[in-house]
Amino acid sequence: MAEHTDGRPDTDDRPNTGDTVDASAPDRTVDASAPDRTVDASAPDRTVDASAPDRTVDADVVVVGCGPGGAVLSYLLARSGVDVALVERESTFQREYRGFGWNPGVVRLFDEMDLLADVLALAHETVTDGSFSLYGRRVSVLDFDLLDTDYPYALLMEQPALLELLVDRASAYEGFDFYPSTTVTDLWTDENSGDRDAVPVGGVVARDRSADETVGFEGRCVVGADGRYSAVRERAGIGAGLFDSPIDLVWFKLPSGAVETDTQGQIARDGVLVHFGLGAGELQVGYPIHAGTWSAIRESGFPAFRERVAAVDPGVAAAMAAHLDGFADTTLLDVAPGLAPEWTRDGLVLLGDAAHVASPLGAQGNPLAVEDAVVAHDRLVRALDGATGQHGSVEGDGPLPRSCLRAYEARRRPTVERVIGLQRRAADNLAFWLEYGRYVPPPLVRGATALAGAVVPRSGLLRRAVESFALGDRSVSVAREQFVD
Repeated sequence: MAEHTDGRPDTDDRPNTGDTVDASAPDRTVDASAPDRTVDASAPDRTVDASAPDRTVDADVVVVGCGPGGAVLSYLLARSGVDVALVERESTFQREYRGFGWNPGVVRLFDEMDLLADVLALAHETVTDGSFSLYGRRVSVLDFDLLDTDYPYALLMEQPALLELLVDRASAYEGFDFYPSTTVTDLWTDENSGDRDAVPVGGVVARDRSADETVGFEGRCVVGADGRYSAVRERAGIGAGLFDSPIDLVWFKLPSGAVETDTQGQIARDGVLVHFGLGAGELQVGYPIHAGTWSAIRESGFPAFRERVAAVDPGVAAAMAAHLDGFADTTLLDVAPGLAPEWTRDGLVLLGDAAHVASPLGAQGNPLAVEDAVVAHDRLVRALDGATGQHGSVEGDGPLPRSCLRAYEARRRPTVERVIGLQRRAADNLAFWLEYGRYVPPPLVRGATALAGAVVPRSGLLRRAVESFALGDRSVSVAREQFVD
């Protein structure tokens, strides 16, 4: 990887992204990898001055956003002998994140990356039985031992230590460099092209805040892995394709011993709670509400909010009174899912929430991003090596053509569309329960749940739907043959 301080040579232009959540935000929070969202993607002229950067960095691939997808992809590429520049808006990993769940499919992929032992050494909780308290009675909704997998468990853990692990492992390879505190401001494209949205992407322009410098990152492919509010996607003029959501989710954390529970949530006549340990002395709690009602709830005051939670679980409400400092210790997640209309262009790939925004329902965001990274890794290495396949060979040293990148999108889009479709139906069902659950007789609910528990293991169709959430896309495997060690 080369770095220059004498201005940028004759090539094209592009920007950077980031990762953070404001835990004290009064209304909406942002994605854990959210970049600067003040960029106007509809601006008629988004081209930047090619001579503007104070220095330039050359890499094969420029990855923007050090969330799970970006960090995994960077590690895999570096281990495959690819020069990688990983650009991250935030200065540290110590911030709030949206995703905490890692299903058995991701556990398998970690093992294929030779990382599982290191991951299991991090603070985490292991889940082998997904269960809820239904009107005070414990009900198992997913017994992992019944799944067709060698990894019959899910992991619940915070992201900072995992991301640090991935960056540390990637740093063992000479071609990897990490650039924190660096905010992408634009894409590098041909300044003389008439249609900025159709020309190849040759890199990004970013602001290194620690050095107070403008940096040009040049590469054969820019990977936008910068989350729900992706700066890369926005600067490319690609929409997020967000769907309306009937629910929002209020997040807050409590000490792990503050609530006595052996389930992952509760369903009651007056609402729903989800909660799970994170392995670091904390319990993450989620309280679903109807979309658009958060402002009114806040106006009623924090004691009134605690009373709403108490209607579901008085113990959680008591813990809130003892450990939370009002609404400042809560976060509202915008849970609307989305599908960007395109994930690849010449010199550009989008993955994770930058390509498809996942809802927290079913804890699918992290698994989808990791699967994206695994598929993109193999595709990018083959393209950079000039491998010949059904999409032809890649020659020269310019931006990788979309013709060799779109196989990634073709492989991933059907799986993602299916998962997001299931999440949208789950959100509709949850909104229905929030509205009408209090009118359903408890014996009827318990009876229907018991019937479902007996039918699902015996129904191939229902079982496959459950396993698509729990196991992910089992056809995705790490291309270990690309590794240099």
